[in-house]
Amino acid sequence: MPKKVKVSDLVKEFHLEVICGEEGLKRPITVADLYRPGLEMAGYFEFHPSERVQILGKTELTFFDGLSSEERTDRMVRLCAHEDTPCIIISRGLEPPIELLAAANDRGITVARTGVATTIFTSRLTGFLENRLAPTTTIHGVLVEIYGIGMLITGSSGIGKSETALELVKRGHRLIADDAVEIRQTADYQLIGNPPELIQHLLEIRGIGIINVMTLFGAGAVRSSKKISVVCRLETWQQERQYDRLGLDEETTKIIETDIPVVTIPVRPGRNLAVIIEVAAMNYRLKRMGYNAALQFTNKLTESLAEDMDDLE
Repeated sequence: MPKKVKVSDLVKEFHLEVICGEEGLKRPITVADLYRPGLEMAGYFEFHPSERVQILGKTELTFFDGLSSEERTDRMVRLCAHEDTPCIIISRGLEPPIELLAAANDRGITVARTGVATTIFTSRLTGFLENRLAPTTTIHGVLVEIYGIGMLITGSSGIGKSETALELVKRGHRLIADDAVEIRQTADYQLIGNPPELIQHLLEIRGIGIINVMTLFGAGAVRSSKKISVVCRLETWQQERQYDRLGLDEETTKIIETDIPVVTIPVRPGRNLAVIIEVAAMNYRLKRMGYNAALQFTNKLTESLAEDMDDLE
């Protein structure tokens, strides 16, 4: 089911003045896109996106004032004709046309007003709706920031995710979430992770219990959210499995609708997982800057073998 925001949420968030249509405050908003019905004021309703929040600014209302009485009534009746129109918001504190109030009251559509300029208000409202309506999921794991890279550590319960996160925090990195990571996908397919409010800043260490990372290590040891760049999958070492030893095979996993690179790290006694994950973050940064150590090694090896073949000939 798609996520929904109610008109009442906008009224509360942006301190809007409800002028009429209070029964429409429970109407759902299902899309983050907004619409300024300029062409509709001129009478063109062929492709009117009625499911969006309708914004009337100075441009639309100034043009509307120049219409005849019959045209004014017709435009507002048609603007309010759709059942899926969430609400109509007037910016700049302008006076709403009486034709709009009559049509909105008749259809049960909320008309609200803000004193903020149209461009500024639409920017703020778009950001709010994109954040609230973004696709979300919750993943069992630990999210840490290492050298500016968001690393999502996953693996079976008890494999050492929280202990590794604690070691990383001691090494100067930052914790975002432990145990459960709430992830939302932005409009440009980036994944932003944050902790559930109940367990924010908390870390569970078996044998010790729950600790507050911010209290123990300071405010610089935590973050409230972070873009996820890499997934580190911890798994128990399997003797028969062939693990990637060069780093040429780039594995990915899909979270919501976004593909994220995956680094699989086998766990066994004696391996320092914190250092390995730290190096994985640095290696990812180098790849993003255009340097791939595995690829360069392979190219040098190929050149060396070619030279040896030439010598044999």
